[in-house]
Amino acid sequence: MSKVKVLTPRKVPLTAETDNYFTSSKSSSYSDRSEDISASSEESESESYSESTTNSSEITTSSTDKEQSDSSQDNSESEESNEKVNENSLDEDTKKLENLISFPVAGTEFTVDQKYKYRKKIGQGAYGIVISAKDKTTKDMVAIKKIIGVFDRLTDAKRTLREIKLLKHFNHDNILCLKDVMVPPVKEKFSSVYLVTELLATDLRQIINSEQDLTEDHVRYFLYQILCALKYLHSGNVIHRDLKPGNILLNENCDLKVCDFGLARFSDPEEENPLLTQYVATRWYRSPEIILGWGEYTSSIDVWSAGCIFGEILNRTPLFPGKDFMHQIELIIKIVGKPSKKEIKTIQNKRARSFMKSLPNKKKADFSKIFSTSSEEALDLLNKMLQFNPKNRITVDEALKHPFLEPLFDSDDIQLCQENFDFSFEKDKLTKKKLRNLIYDEITEFVENKNIPKNDNL
Repeated sequence: MSKVKVLTPRKVPLTAETDNYFTSSKSSSYSDRSEDISASSEESESESYSESTTNSSEITTSSTDKEQSDSSQDNSESEESNEKVNENSLDEDTKKLENLISFPVAGTEFTVDQKYKYRKKIGQGAYGIVISAKDKTTKDMVAIKKIIGVFDRLTDAKRTLREIKLLKHFNHDNILCLKDVMVPPVKEKFSSVYLVTELLATDLRQIINSEQDLTEDHVRYFLYQILCALKYLHSGNVIHRDLKPGNILLNENCDLKVCDFGLARFSDPEEENPLLTQYVATRWYRSPEIILGWGEYTSSIDVWSAGCIFGEILNRTPLFPGKDFMHQIELIIKIVGKPSKKEIKTIQNKRARSFMKSLPNKKKADFSKIFSTSSEEALDLLNKMLQFNPKNRITVDEALKHPFLEPLFDSDDIQLCQENFDFSFEKDKLTKKKLRNLIYDEITEFVENKNIPKNDNL
């Protein structure tokens, strides 16, 4: 396969996106714009590291979850009252430590191991700033993400803890690898976390929006790697829940890695009450069952997102760029068709069910006209991935063995997660103080287990 040349993507308009038509609970989100490129509205609700990243806080549409979060935050205020620290004073303490170097990046101070030589800023968003750097000991280029204000909100702290734990747990060629973590200088005071990962040249969103020629071989290879990553995640009972082009990193050889696991959740089909909540992921790639509150959802939501990405690569434009929830569903129906009356009856949310009934009947669109340059095999797989009813949607295993991917399929590529990820910490009542201790413990454990040289003064 020919290499993908990295090009600068064209500008994408920014629009607001903070609504949820089918739920009454309030949600809050915020997003930043990269200095290098405008971010599209579908990027406004979650985060990834890349030159064009736009980030936001995790949005909760479950009133129960929100009440628990608010209650935990209120209870933790007294515990945190004596922990407020002058950031400048903390930075000064950090600078005095041996083997560390500090430098300014976009108005914030980066303090990392002196073995890392700063190159440039490659991303900025609400969750923090990402830079590229050279590891002088290995000569490798890395990405360093500084997550700022980790404990400003409980959801931010939970997301940080979740991502660190998941990145530590995963070991797959198509999943971003955590290489290093900076140990906070003071356990009781730190408010930022530094994650060091592999550095890739670009992300799939930039490639899609560039003038780079993409053959069907490129599309096949991208999709195959995404599905291999999903097979690994799902085998460990993990649902990504925020799969989108901006969360898929690429290098010049078309090697692909999935990143950003802050919204990931546990999924076990054998468990009666799986720990799943209706957190809002990025709308354009959100499955119908999430939008409509269909009920319990499964790993098939990742298959839907992968199908949306598949179609977007084929046409070089998003399939369902909804302006709001109702518009999102209308766009989906226009292409995949309206579900049957029997299927609509299974939607648990009454408001969503009434909305679906009110929509005009629509048959599935002719994919060969929408994707006029794509092969029959590609369109057959796309159709099976974009089934409105999750029960009719193709599984990851079936997709990997589909004729479209047959030229690439190799059973040796299918890696399974050796141990299921433990999400039990999500069930605990987590205060800011407890989350601070848990994050610190995760970081120090990673450093010890990976045999990363640790500063004795930290």
